Amino acid sequence: MTRVFDDPARFMEDMLEGFCSLYSRYVTPVPGGVVRAQEGAEGKVAVVVGGGSGHYPAFCGVVGPGFADGAIVGNIFTSPSAQDAINVGAAADNGGGVILTAGNYAGDVLHFDEAAETLTSQGIPAKTIYVTDDVASAPKGEESKRRGIAGDFVVFKAMAAAAEAGYSLDEVLRVGHHANDNTRTMGVAFAGCTLPGQSKPLFTVPAGQMGVGLGIHGEPGVSEEPVPTARELAGELVSRVVDELPLTNGSRVGVILNGLGATKYEELFLLWRHVEQLLTEHGLEIVDPEVGELVTSLDMAGLSLTLVLLDEELEGFWRAAADTPAYKKGDLSGSPEGVARTIRTVDTADHAVLTESSDKSKEHAARLLEMLGAMEEALVAAEDELGHIDAVAGDGDHGRGMVKGIHAAKTAAGEAVSAGAGLEDTLRSAGEAWAAKAGGTSGALWGAALRSVGTSIGDQPDGLSDHVLHSAIASAMETIQTLGKAQLGDKTMLDALEPFVRALGQALEAGKGLGEAWETAAGAATDAAQATAELAPKIGRARPLAERSVGTPDAGATSLALVFTTLTPFFR
Repeated sequence: MTRVFDDPARFMEDMLEGFCSLYSRYVTPVPGGVVRAQEGAEGKVAVVVGGGSGHYPAFCGVVGPGFADGAIVGNIFTSPSAQDAINVGAAADNGGGVILTAGNYAGDVLHFDEAAETLTSQGIPAKTIYVTDDVASAPKGEESKRRGIAGDFVVFKAMAAAAEAGYSLDEVLRVGHHANDNTRTMGVAFAGCTLPGQSKPLFTVPAGQMGVGLGIHGEPGVSEEPVPTARELAGELVSRVVDELPLTNGSRVGVILNGLGATKYEELFLLWRHVEQLLTEHGLEIVDPEVGELVTSLDMAGLSLTLVLLDEELEGFWRAAADTPAYKKGDLSGSPEGVARTIRTVDTADHAVLTESSDKSKEHAARLLEMLGAMEEALVAAEDELGHIDAVAGDGDHGRGMVKGIHAAKTAAGEAVSAGAGLEDTLRSAGEAWAAKAGGTSGALWGAALRSVGTSIGDQPDGLSDHVLHSAIASAMETIQTLGKAQLGDKTMLDALEPFVRALGQALEAGKGLGEAWETAAGAATDAAQATAELAPKIGRARPLAERSVGTPDAGATSLALVFTTLTPFFR
């Protein structure tokens, strides 16, 4: 388990501070992550990698000459926010545009796509690409649904080397897609990992069994099998990745045998002798194999095998030199010394003067601040339980993410109220802070929802009517559905939100007062959240473990229903 920490909620921030101090020759910190300490060549494409922390040396450990220009670092197993990605992308830009890249996880895709749009609008051309190497997470023919695991390293390095070679933004992106199309990974776990501050692992593996097809965010495997001998394990891993690529006799391949955090190097070396023999028996020529920890999962006991089919171009990038805190290859000693980086920023903040608000709107803003305080108290109390629910088929970070989000929202709302803001501006400030500080899919959705409610309500100088409030929440639901691309029955927060909106509207139409209508709707949301236990997730991180999820309610729907219930006394 993770034993060394001060405040578990600040594990990532504290870790990153130590990392930047230790490796100041390589990296300099910026809000949301790190960038190279030295300027890149003028016009060079910047390759910015990222995702949740807990995977060292991915992602900050590979920032340096020959590899990444920057790394966006989220909370443990949680996608960074769009603002984090904007900050790092702008700071890493060398004038040639930016590639933002991560594993194919919903939160990363949502935030990085938004960041790329913002950077481009601010004069920094930006593109995104997401790695899909995990053969266990979706069948052949559905590669776009697969998640990125240790194959991240291959795709990131190929693009970084292409950028170092002077390729254009579109050409670096092409190389990334080419590398991704030719990279496959299969992993197994012998024991789960433990989040900082927690006493139990996110999942357990029965004695004598191993989880097959695990993720790198603490998700368990898609199935369990008896632990085989090393040779048998090598055979299973090799057969799964070899079967996925168009290999022929004499094909040249790059190989990674990756430890996930608690599997000793000696074990990996032992396994490698079998992997090497089996690949050779398949008629494959192994090029510069990597055996060690490249993409980990805190203290997970497990490993993965990655294979990349090389052509002349990819082989050159696979073998290219690099010098980073955690990964060194070849010789870059002849490279010119860079100058200290000047950090460029993109100002995306809304500097508009607070809108002129009525006294009624300011009263509602003050009331909102009280509501956010009640939400914070409830979510803090439920943090561990929400994490346990999320860990059944996900990464167990939902509770901590919600607590980070509500704390940031309440703080921002308090500052807005103190400045004389009305309800609309206070909701906007709260939403922006939630999305920026929480990260993850839920952070983006909650942030967008609060902003949508504020925009829909406006000032309302004569007071906030029940039907205006209902319309605003319905508008937020549409925003969430559009942004998250979820449908009813996908096992998401939408499965609790839609019943709430429907029940609230029906109760108000029937002539019930807002207090009674809200209580009825909160009950409907709670029932609907519990009913998600019968569903299998169709999107998101839990999708590859859909069957395992059946029997447990969705964490996002559960937290949403909790919030509605917590707010009921405010509407009586």
